Amino acid sequence: MTPALVWLAWAGYLAWLLAGTADFLCHRATDLPHTSGLGESAMHLVQLGLIGTGVFALLLLEIGWAVWALLALLVLAHAVVGYIDTRRAYGCREIRPFEQHVHSVLDMGPWIALGLVIAASWSSAAEPGWALRLRQPPLSAAVWALALAPAALLCGVPALLELRAALAARRGAPV
Repeated sequence: MTPALVWLAWAGYLAWLLAGTADFLCHRATDLPHTSGLGESAMHLVQLGLIGTGVFALLLLEIGWAVWALLALLVLAHAVVGYIDTRRAYGCREIRPFEQHVHSVLDMGPWIALGLVIAASWSSAAEPGWALRLRQPPLSAAVWALALAPAALLCGVPALLELRAALAARRGAPV
């Protein structure tokens, strides 16, 4: 993968994470803690966990058939949980048009990323076997930081704040 494509992929990743931040702001604007509450907040953590597992797999493992299959399963599971999440929220709180458009980005981002990963690593398809192997050599600490720090700040922190607010609302404490 050329450096230009790497930077383009990273910019797309950041745009997707920013869409996640926008989604959490939409939840805040429609008072998620007092409407759909803890159940919806938990679904968001499940979705983050699914995608986070995929990001860790990409950082840690050699890309090939096994990783492609793992990523496809994670992306599919993310889509299913996203559908359940939206169905659950729909009857409890208003999902405004802007949030619906943000969901479009969040829903398509993992599928696009999966396609790009497969396209960028297509040459590894010639290698036989489905073994999961650690990257050799491992990716640098800088690459790990560029992948994980923005995710933690743009989605991890807002998700945990949302969870805390939902827990407080459930207890009747001020949010």
